[in-house]
Amino acid sequence: MRILYAFQGTGNGHHVRAQEFIPILKTLGEVDVWVSGGATNKKYEVPVDRQLRGVGFSFGTKGGISFGETLRQLRPVQALRDITNGGLTPYDLVFNDFEPISAWAARWQGVPVVGVSHQIAVHHPASPKPTKMDSLGMGVLKHYAPCSHPLGFHFKRYVPDIRTPVIRRSVREVPVSDEGHVVVYLPAYSEARIVKVLDQMPKQSWWVFSNHCAKPYTHRNIHVEPTSSQGFLRCMASAKGVLCGAGFETPSEALHLGKSLMVVPMHGQFEQQCNAAALAQMGVPVLPSFDDSRVPELREWVNQGPFVEVDYPDESRDILTRAAEIGLGSIR
Repeated sequence: MRILYAFQGTGNGHHVRAQEFIPILKTLGEVDVWVSGGATNKKYEVPVDRQLRGVGFSFGTKGGISFGETLRQLRPVQALRDITNGGLTPYDLVFNDFEPISAWAARWQGVPVVGVSHQIAVHHPASPKPTKMDSLGMGVLKHYAPCSHPLGFHFKRYVPDIRTPVIRRSVREVPVSDEGHVVVYLPAYSEARIVKVLDQMPKQSWWVFSNHCAKPYTHRNIHVEPTSSQGFLRCMASAKGVLCGAGFETPSEALHLGKSLMVVPMHGQFEQQCNAAALAQMGVPVLPSFDDSRVPELREWVNQGPFVEVDYPDESRDILTRAAEIGLGSIR
């Protein structure tokens, strides 16, 4: 069996699932890997056979998506050309983690697609939604990367075809402790704003990871580090709590490690608003914004933040094997 595994290069969760899924899929057949949407010079910890521009999103510095930068990077003609010239006929099956080029190319050429993404679970009717719905955001989740066989991942198993998060092996095996610090990862906010807000809580030790930081530095009780996978994991595993965006991967890992969690969903990002609604139902505190007015809520959380117990078993091999059987069965 020849398999194509394609994933979205924007964000970390898709890459993490690729690290876990690709070795398993290689036991089922020959696997090629495509990625799109990330920076063209971005390095991945999985072998990539084809890197496409795709359609991605750029973070801003004020808590939301930078629509100007996102539009500037769009290449619709190139995306259409990549779809129509996708060349998927050699593949028996496509596993797709929210990657639009291979998804639409597979639909164009009649190749079965198993969708393996968090976004599939988010737009499922059984999953929690924010009070204010966003029809455009819901439409993007549904149609951005279509699939013939959906398999979604969420914070809870709301229905049988939604599975709990894929926790990477390095997280399952890392030693866990509590050294009293709080890890902060808010990529949609500027480093300066984060430091300004946290500086008002001088008794708490903060470790801030920033994509904009070139080298580590310390400002009183605030340590700022460039984002790195292993450095972030070690710091999170020894933390008291985690303050992060309402993405999927980091909150899932923080919950799995038994850390107190608080999230700040990005403005204008419907997926994160849905995640925030789901986490709030579980008892995780949610900040609608990150500025000076939120310091009392941050201080209360730091002093007595709730701990939410979860059970995220390692089911990846069984899930992928079953999904491959279903996908192949649809063309027999």
